[in-house]
Amino acid sequence: MDGQYCLKENRALCEKSISYNDKLAPLFIRNILYSLIPEGTERIYVLGIGSNMISGDSLGPLVGTLLSNLYPKHLTVFGNLQHPLDGVNFIQDFSQISVLKNSFVIAIDSVLGPKDYVNTIVIREGALHPGEALGKKLTPVGDCSMMGVVLKQDHDTANSLLYTNLHLIYTMAMSIAKGISLSVRQYFHYPANHPILNVR
Repeated sequence: MDGQYCLKENRALCEKSISYNDKLAPLFIRNILYSLIPEGTERIYVLGIGSNMISGDSLGPLVGTLLSNLYPKHLTVFGNLQHPLDGVNFIQDFSQISVLKNSFVIAIDSVLGPKDYVNTIVIREGALHPGEALGKKLTPVGDCSMMGVVLKQDHDTANSLLYTNLHLIYTMAMSIAKGISLSVRQYFHYPANHPILNVR
């Protein structure tokens, strides 16, 4: 919950939103993300921000789990269901992350937003600002923000997050993880039969 970010209308021009249940969502995410990765990038980092205790805030850790150990030479994941990067440990854990030169960082989180954005995945060039929706000022992170808009911003958000539809979170996580994996596979020229997700 402490990782929640508030998506504001018209905040940035360079953003795309995708319906969470669009069957082509992973391909749209791949195409957008691939276009944002700078030429010469040698490693991609994924920051799965959120909690494993609150369903509405578990998107980031779930994506992290799905991507763990898939591309050890080119993809590093921080934040998963076993070791979440949440509001309690965010500052401490993030300060220990050493990002290599020529890297690209993708920050993922559940967010709150305007009614028209709810149930969409928003991809935005630039840093994510964790905790903004709850008045917390945590370190902005990422070269690219991938946000699942799970609820409309309102006064009862904290309680609503506890009862967020888990199918919504799971579907968003699968689409985001597949899109990132396909981007990594394409950018670093992995074979077409390389596993897309860490699903056991």
